Amino acid sequence: MSSSTSNADLQARRTAAVARGVGTAWPVFAARAEGSELWDAEGRRYIDFAGGIAVLNTGHRHPKVVAAVKAQLDAFTHTAFQIIPYEPYIALCEKLNAIAPVGGPAKSLLFSTGAEAVENAVKIARAHTGRPGLIAFSGAFHGRTYLATGLTGKVAPYRTKFGIAPPGIYHVPFPAPTHGVTVEDSLKALETLFRADIAPSDVAAILLEPVQGEGGFLPAPKELWEALRAICDKHGIVLIADEVQTGFARTGKMFGVEHSGVTPDLMTLAKSLAGGFPLSGVVGKAAIMDAADPGGLGGTYAGNPLACAAALAVLEVIEEEKLVERGAALGERMKRKLAEIAQRNDAAPIAEIRGPGAMIAFDVVKTRGSNEPDAEAAKRVTQIAMAEGLILLTCGVYGNTIRLLNPLTISDEILEEGLAKLEKALVQAAS
Repeated sequence: MSSSTSNADLQARRTAAVARGVGTAWPVFAARAEGSELWDAEGRRYIDFAGGIAVLNTGHRHPKVVAAVKAQLDAFTHTAFQIIPYEPYIALCEKLNAIAPVGGPAKSLLFSTGAEAVENAVKIARAHTGRPGLIAFSGAFHGRTYLATGLTGKVAPYRTKFGIAPPGIYHVPFPAPTHGVTVEDSLKALETLFRADIAPSDVAAILLEPVQGEGGFLPAPKELWEALRAICDKHGIVLIADEVQTGFARTGKMFGVEHSGVTPDLMTLAKSLAGGFPLSGVVGKAAIMDAADPGGLGGTYAGNPLACAAALAVLEVIEEEKLVERGAALGERMKRKLAEIAQRNDAAPIAEIRGPGAMIAFDVVKTRGSNEPDAEAAKRVTQIAMAEGLILLTCGVYGNTIRLLNPLTISDEILEEGLAKLEKALVQAAS
């Protein structure tokens, strides 16, 4: 193999050419990938428990997705939907409208990134209500654009050096037992916010992730969803479910909000929607979705035809391969294994094994039976795992949460191999 394609040489070129503001978890460079496996520039194999940050629910290069994109590539790659529209965009919106749990007639529109979906959901909510205010939760992650960063409830690294958030954005504490915050605490904080900072009649939308992603894979309690739905109904506020990371079978439901039984007004979609191609969307109640005037929404690459073709194939794969059910089954298997590891006295202490479906996480803690975070130990676990050929991600406000986002198409054999590597990393991290 040429030395110019070694990981070290590529890292040197990356350092010289790429702005340092975009971080990279590992100095390992992808050469090819298939299913749940990835090979680097030096031919080393890895099991992928990161999934491109929850983008690959259907795995790397699913044959059906690849075939759909190749067919679209032979037709055309771009026209700009606002100039010359095309059927794949319409067909995808029809399918999203049919499966969106918004409790009535739905409409959709497409974009390129999750942050773009969030920004446009806010624009739609403001157009519908005529109000400016926005409420999100501490620990939330809604994207990296200016408005989305303002909605994100975590300062470092997302807001560091970038100035204050746009006006009209407020945060309330997210309920999490390990952080000492209850649903009652969150709702009291919201009541205080309404009395002290912004009247509910000035609030356009409340945004909530069914499971906080960067915040630590913390599920939003059913009671919180129910209370927010009642508050939004009372005050005419738009309830937005940010499904960017929780959507498309990851949680053992097609969408994470379905675990609550609550119907949101709008939903933001991205990540696994298109199996690795850049595509996002907003889907919601038709009357709200139509609030913006023609020309007010869109984007040059929004709803790219290649990505639309990929997404249509992804939805077929989810249905044909029963990935909703598979996600639920995988999650149970992973939780059982993690519970076994947690009983080992020779492994790094872990706690709070959690998550719906295959959106699984656990905390690495200082001592067994405690909730005191140990970010350094979590980092060691991921480093050892990487050396063993397993790609892992951390998250959480304390940096001690390890999240598992393997493709839902993973074989039982590769899943077991990956879990064995994880167990080995937890044992070695304790020694």
